[in-house]
Amino acid sequence: MNETALQDLHAVVTGGGSGIGAAIAHDLVAAGASVTLLGRHVERLREQAQKLGTLGRVDWREVDIGDEASVQRAFGQCGPVDILVNNAGVAETAPFQRMDLATWQRMLQVNLTGTFLCCREAAPGMTERGFGRIINVASTAALTGYAYAAAYCAAKHGVLGLTRAMALEMARKGVTVNAVCPGYTETALVERSIRTIVAKTGRTPAEAKSQLAQANPQGRLVQPQEVASTVCWLAQRGSGSVNGQAIAVCGGETMC
Repeated sequence: MNETALQDLHAVVTGGGSGIGAAIAHDLVAAGASVTLLGRHVERLREQAQKLGTLGRVDWREVDIGDEASVQRAFGQCGPVDILVNNAGVAETAPFQRMDLATWQRMLQVNLTGTFLCCREAAPGMTERGFGRIINVASTAALTGYAYAAAYCAAKHGVLGLTRAMALEMARKGVTVNAVCPGYTETALVERSIRTIVAKTGRTPAEAKSQLAQANPQGRLVQPQEVASTVCWLAQRGSGSVNGQAIAVCGGETMC
């Protein structure tokens, strides 16, 4: 993508302080967009904003995306949003029969309700201006099931349902809504999964990482940059006919 492809557009990226969100923010700025990073970890956001500030205009706001008032306050400070990337999320695992209600509610509150709250804040302005791109970073967990991740899978399936419903409602208003569904991606989230596997099974970190990589037919973990490239393609003005889609970035693990 050239450095002016997104010129004059303002993008908001939740969970933009690290991992996939940071990679997405980098590509959006490099393509000419001004970017606001949202997240809970102030130091990460500040550091990332300073780093990306050498490429273009970058700001940040602290937010708890699962809290309605916090989301409303953050978006009220952001100004008009042309591109919304709902990337923030959390993943916890537990056998279904031992899962407590707090874990279930936490997975839905952050991953699903947080996406809903951010969409609800950004969508009205997009429809008024006749242009918008909403890109929900879901997961292959939105397309299939994973053992010990029932709450996470349920939340991400919900994100995909929300994506498809919104896409139909907004199809004639110049706004597209799509989901990007990465497989296991080399981020801090996967590093935590590796540590959990090591603690519970006694395998080495290398063995645990290999186990996750084998879910991908290419035999590797997805890289954050690969997810970012897909998101930025959807964000372009010229991607207006792509709507209501779930685009898997997983080496062929899932096919739809």
